[in-house]
Amino acid sequence: MQAPPLNPTTRDPMKALDFVAQSQESAIFVLKDFHPFLDDSRGGPDHPMIIRRLRDITNDLKESRKTLVILSPVLRFPADLEKEITVLDYSLPMLDELALSLDRVVRSAREIAGVNLKMTDEEREHVLNASRGLTCLEAENAFAKSLVKCRRLDLKIIIAEKEQLIRRSQILEYYESVEGFENVGGMGLVKEWLNKRGKAFSEKARLFGLPEPKGLLLLGVQGAGKSLLAKAIASQWQLPLLRLDLGRVFSELVGSSEQNMRSALRLAENVAPCVLWCDEIEKGLSGVSGSGSSDAGTSARVFGSLLTWMQEKTSPVFVVSTANDVTALPPELLRKGRFDEIFFVDLPLAEERREIFAIHLARRGRDPLHYDLNELALASDGFSGAEIEQAIIEGLYDAFENNRELSQDDINLALETTVPLSRTMEHKISALRDWARTHARAASEPPPLRPHLPSLAK
Repeated sequence: MQAPPLNPTTRDPMKALDFVAQSQESAIFVLKDFHPFLDDSRGGPDHPMIIRRLRDITNDLKESRKTLVILSPVLRFPADLEKEITVLDYSLPMLDELALSLDRVVRSAREIAGVNLKMTDEEREHVLNASRGLTCLEAENAFAKSLVKCRRLDLKIIIAEKEQLIRRSQILEYYESVEGFENVGGMGLVKEWLNKRGKAFSEKARLFGLPEPKGLLLLGVQGAGKSLLAKAIASQWQLPLLRLDLGRVFSELVGSSEQNMRSALRLAENVAPCVLWCDEIEKGLSGVSGSGSSDAGTSARVFGSLLTWMQEKTSPVFVVSTANDVTALPPELLRKGRFDEIFFVDLPLAEERREIFAIHLARRGRDPLHYDLNELALASDGFSGAEIEQAIIEGLYDAFENNRELSQDDINLALETTVPLSRTMEHKISALRDWARTHARAASEPPPLRPHLPSLAK
């Protein structure tokens, strides 16, 4: 059956509504991109008349066999129409729909020479999971782009397409993490814990009865590598890494902060499976423990939305939160169910410091075997991973100034002239360790007995 010719007068919003009201046919009328005429801030001088006309024809539509459908990419309409409109959210494609898109691209690429289209069932599942959060058109473009650039379906290219979704958000940031667990020194116990959960996002794990992991909270000394580990998790699991900036959540407009949080969490769910990183979460939630008089309770409401989502979420979003000051964390955040586990990241042990020296020397083009790593590990007792890195950088500055290669003495001198945070903040770190002994799991295998740091008092 041939569609009737388009009436050009219906391009005008008022005339389009008049056409719907006057039509005697039993039909479904679709208004495409009609949302600008419903927006209070963009409706223009005819906005009140359009809203009034819509309300007038509502009763006529109920008594007829006519239905009016408004298509819109955003949920935005005036309060006058709240009771008249039924909202239907059109969800993003499910895995079976994405699988059809993948099959279409594969069929069209079979005639291209040199393209590797062979995939195991596990590889196919990884490709489909990487494309979750994209529309069918976006997913097909990502698949085709990967085949053109790499002659195969590459997860990194498909995941990178999600970056466009994140860039449109002012709250979430997309991180292209390249650091794997091999670039994180120490923390063997937490790495082992994470390796066990790396495959838990698969359909095989669901059939086995495993739930998707919720996340973990990393507490510990500043500079001990908590943020580096958060980045490495996404790289190790080949998942997109999103950083939630709690500072950007809060807005001056009433209700906007809560809406910002809901939008950010919804976006994270759309691009799942992913890793959501909340760095130094105690600073972002600093207003929660107050009386609420300074911000009318906004911080508490935003925090409540985050807690409820963390407890009830069913989407595969793995939340990694880091914190330096446990006393500033609300007790509700530490309750079981928000995170799968709480780990305490202490200062690195001698063997871990040796590993950290080797990683940073190799990263800067030096062969670790040319240096006495055991001596450096002993000389850096009480240093964090970040302080060890800075000691190497300081040694490089000295070597560069003297126009020679980095030597063992350069690094030793930098260590001798550095006062680590473990000494300047000795009492605070000791108190943190005391708390962690009974409230958190150790990220590293502890020694038989680890005494408190020696006091500086003479």
